[in-house]
Order: sequence, then C-alpha cells, then structure tokens
Amino acid sequence: MRILITNDDGIAAPGLKIMHAIATEIAGPTGEVWTVAPAFEQSGVGHCISYTHPMMISELGPRRYAAEGAPADCVLAGLHEVMVDNKPDLVLSGVNRGNNSAENTLYSGTIGAAMEAALQGLPAIALSQYFGPANNTMDNPFEAAAQHGADVVRRILAANPTESADYSLFYNVNFPPVPGADVKGIKLAPQGRRENTGFSTEPHFAPSGRKFLWIKGGDQRAKCAAGSDAAVNLDGYISVTPMRADLTAHDVMGDLGSINT
Repeated sequence: MRILITNDDGIAAPGLKIMHAIATEIAGPTGEVWTVAPAFEQSGVGHCISYTHPMMISELGPRRYAAEGAPADCVLAGLHEVMVDNKPDLVLSGVNRGNNSAENTLYSGTIGAAMEAALQGLPAIALSQYFGPANNTMDNPFEAAAQHGADVVRRILAANPTESADYSLFYNVNFPPVPGADVKGIKLAPQGRRENTGFSTEPHFAPSGRKFLWIKGGDQRAKCAAGSDAAVNLDGYISVTPMRADLTAHDVMGDLGSINT
C-alpha cells in the first residue's frame, strides 16, 4: 500500500512522526509512506487552498517534502506533483496536536486535508489527539494515538461502507485525553457541539500602542451531547465520525419548498 501523510502542525511537528509510524505499520514491509506537509504551522486554516499565489515545495529527504501552503495544498501537491505517476491508495492527516472534535472540526486544517483527499476520490482519515490533565504532561502526550492509531485505521478500512453519494466519505478520528492503557475502546459518534463555548478574541497592545487581537479558544471540556464525538472522547473512548464535504442542510429542504417558483 502507498500512503500519503500530511498535517497542519507543520513538517517538524511531533505528531507527524507518530503518523509516520502508524502509516508505516499500515503500509507493511512492501508499502511506501510519502510525506508532504506544510513548511510552517497551518493550524486553523480549514480547507483553505493557495488559489491566488504559488507555493514553494522542497524535497527534504526520500519521500519527504515540505510545501509553503495549507494542508489541502499539500494533498494537491502530493497527488498532482510528488506522486503524480503513482497515486497513493490512502491519505492520512495528523496526528494533530489537540482535538478536532465538535465545532473544532470546522476550523481544522487536519480535517481540510482529509476533505481534499476525499474530493480527489481517495480514502482519507484525519487523526487528532485530545489533550487534557491526564496526558498533556506525559513524556509522549500522543501515546493513545501511537498505541491505537493503526488498529483504528485498519478497522475503518475493513468496514468499507458502500458509497453511492456524489461526495466521498472521509473520517474524523479523535483519541481521548488519557494514557494509551486507559483507552476504553472505539465508538462511532456524530459530530457534537460544545455548549456555550467557541472561539473569541483577546486584545493585546504592542509597545507602540497598536492593538492586536489573539484568537482565543473555548473550554475543551465543556458539555457536549451524550454520544457525540467530544463526549465519548472525554469518557475515554476513541471517536470515529464519518463525514462528507456536502454542506447541504438536507433536513430542511422539504420545509423550504415554498421558496420554489
């Protein structure tokens, strides 16, 4: 199996090393793992692409490239430049430093890379490691992902659900904020929404008196609907959420029928 890996934390991120190990185990002794990752951190860029300006790409070593672009750019570079003559069988994105559960999903460059791979017709899985008091001071805070990542990917690939929609499936996997030995299992879970929380801004002033705004995240342990991704993560489970790029609110299409003329 040929696997392309990327992330949004950048080519030097520790989570990318974890992802390379996971991908190497999945690919097997006769497989290949190729890396095309952002040259610099690109957290929070979502499904952004560098549509209005070119990006530089550099070969750092065998099957290892850095691109001055977003994660979705890296997928495009991997498919249409680096691996153009022999496309990958699978795209893996992550392992992200921090969760991409609930509303975080909508901002995530890790998710954006998996979404782009799905739009290009390839199987794709995004993997993220939730951080919390039980794991963020560990020598390896990615331990849960490192120990269970390959198994989760294998299970998803083996499930192989029937595809009939125009927009292909991709998967959002989040590992709970616990040591690897404390992971309780895997749960299929819908995307949730943390109550009364979200991103905001915090002002700071430079010595010159100019105002700057930092984007500030919300409480990552805020209550979320029972059974949803963030809720099962905080309960010690790995969440697996199947997704599509289709943003249509299908549930209200019938209710809006009066709009038609």
